[in-house]
Amino acid sequence: MIRVAASALALSLLAGTAFAEPVAYTFDKSHANLAFSYNHLGYSTTEGRFGEWDGTLMIDKDTPANSSIEFTIDISSLDTFWDERNAHFLSADFFDAEKFPKANFKSTKVEQVGENQLEITGDLTIKDITKPATLTVDVTAIGEHPMAKKEAAGFSVSTVLKRSDYGMDMYVPYVGDEVTVTFHAETLKADVTN
Repeated sequence: MIRVAASALALSLLAGTAFAEPVAYTFDKSHANLAFSYNHLGYSTTEGRFGEWDGTLMIDKDTPANSSIEFTIDISSLDTFWDERNAHFLSADFFDAEKFPKANFKSTKVEQVGENQLEITGDLTIKDITKPATLTVDVTAIGEHPMAKKEAAGFSVSTVLKRSDYGMDMYVPYVGDEVTVTFHAETLKADVTN
């Protein structure tokens, strides 16, 4: 009986070490960019970015399904490289940034769909309207960062959204309803604090 109990204890200890917990990673904002683009009247592609954002990223390398991300964007940090357009996009015609200053994404499912590719499904909230969104994530690198000398991961993220889904349908269909969002980032394993 004692031998059986000891074996069970040993197995439970081994199982505890075999299944790693998700690990927190922090974003290196000096090597990251959150951008978007859309078609303008069929003549050009107009681009922009958000300069202020933050996120909580948990990575489980062994079991990616246990990974997760929460992301918040400061809408007032929008920049389309043209001041008049920025002001219009921040107005009630589009983002209504004074009333709705933040956009949020929270993952609900992470699935590995290729050797270095993930599909992340989650809830995206803009102007207090929440819709499902799916992100395609290409893992560009994972391992020890050659300069920081700590565990790091790099990503290229993309998705296509319909702005009309979030109450921003002005000028559709002449100005594209579909907005391509891209996010490139380096992340570093967070320092453990007690």
